[in-house]
Amino acid sequence: ESWKPRDVRVHANRISKNDWLNIYHLYSSELIWPRGLPLERIHEPPPGSAREQSIVEVEAPIQQGLINGSPDVDAIWRHIFDHPVTFSDGPSQFLASGTWCPFNSQSTWWWPMAYPLMYLPSYCSFRMTDIWRSFVAQRCLWELDLGIAFHSPEAVQERNQHNLKQDFLDEVPGYENNSFMSDWLEGTQLEGSVGSTGRNLLKCYASLVDKGVFPGQELPLVEAWLQDLNQDGHTLA
Repeated sequence: ESWKPRDVRVHANRISKNDWLNIYHLYSSELIWPRGLPLERIHEPPPGSAREQSIVEVEAPIQQGLINGSPDVDAIWRHIFDHPVTFSDGPSQFLASGTWCPFNSQSTWWWPMAYPLMYLPSYCSFRMTDIWRSFVAQRCLWELDLGIAFHSPEAVQERNQHNLKQDFLDEVPGYENNSFMSDWLEGTQLEGSVGSTGRNLLKCYASLVDKGVFPGQELPLVEAWLQDLNQDGHTLA
């Protein structure tokens, strides 16, 4: 079958959990979880609404396809289970407002309305930068009544060599903070207008600076990112 580009509007099962979701549990029966999922949530089954598969058309300016072979997981899974993975096919899943799930940089589609949310924080470890970006991006999309979509596997990865001990050490800030970040970001007051995405991005990082996740030096970088976007004509910034 020939490859076809995706559209920002997709047909997917809409999930409204208002909590954390392990998206891998919808495509696999084994114990596996995406990098960034709070460890205390790895055994939780998917919600009933995720299994009902009531397919609707939704708008998702960020979408991710799962990866077979060597999917994105944390160092703990690698240390304990490390083996090739094959996810099952199934309907796409749309995570509505309040439903948290980390997503990474692999096989991820971004549409222009979400471009400001592509900002990768600098004052954190390499293993957390794309994960914490995903939390901020989800929070900002919800303010516009939008969300992210996950698709059944569409690529295979052969992972390059990693130092798993170093990966684990780089993920420790996530193990310590991931479960709190949903509360902190949900408690951040954002704007609901279409042109507020950039301001909301800055507010989210300001909140995380206030909580000690990032140092104050992160904010000038967010501001510089938004200035560059505005100069390139991305008015949503």
